[in-house]
Amino acid sequence: MPASGVQASAFEVRQYVELVEGRMFEPGKNEMIVGRAAQQEFKGLDVGSTIALGRMNWTIVGTFDASGSVSESEIWTDVRVLQGAYRRGNSYQSVRVRLEDKDSLAVFVATLSNDPRIEADVYTEKEYYSTQAEPLSKFIRMLGYPITFLIGIGAAFGALNSMYSSVSSRGTEIATLRALGFGPIAVLVSTIIESTLFALIGGALAFVAFNGFQVSTLNSSSFSQVVFDFAVTGELLVQGIITALIIGLIGGFLPAVRAARLPVAQALREL
Repeated sequence: MPASGVQASAFEVRQYVELVEGRMFEPGKNEMIVGRAAQQEFKGLDVGSTIALGRMNWTIVGTFDASGSVSESEIWTDVRVLQGAYRRGNSYQSVRVRLEDKDSLAVFVATLSNDPRIEADVYTEKEYYSTQAEPLSKFIRMLGYPITFLIGIGAAFGALNSMYSSVSSRGTEIATLRALGFGPIAVLVSTIIESTLFALIGGALAFVAFNGFQVSTLNSSSFSQVVFDFAVTGELLVQGIITALIIGLIGGFLPAVRAARLPVAQALREL
């Protein structure tokens, strides 16, 4: 997990950050405040605990919430104290500023570019974190899509097996419906609808289980542990529903054909 040195104005620059437990660290002291996500994911970060970083021991004096942003993976302390602990002198790895509005960005970039004393790359917060996350995102996509495809095949076979068992155990009921006048098409459609409904219920349960689920991973750019929450967006939800419908249709089609072709006389003999 990354340790960041900040100034007293950190909460003014990040208006979405607020203390939820304890207090702010005091400048000049070996005190830290920790993000909510990091505190929940890792042991030993409770308020009042002491941790060892660098050549010094630090006391956790507060917990902050950052509205689910990546800042919740960090622990903050006085920048001057952290520079001394790691012998960084007066150097800074990054500087965060808050502009008055979006139109001020171009003026800010031009001002830094015309200042020969400063060599800096300027990014918006979204661009910066997108750049940091791009290698990890590519890696997850490279592994995720093949794994998702294999899991989808397994789910389709699972639905196929379940629906075959359902049709076999309800042969008498299906035959009774046929005897009452329901045709093969009606039986076929009802079985497919049943399969797709089960698939949609499974997709809904997956949404409930994984939306907001908290995990941690290694940031390949900074080699620090990053905690994040799974967020199932509207686009992902639509993709999941479509995938569940496809799995339900594939898994229910052949059992539905078998149910539609089930001989009425043979099934009624089991009564």
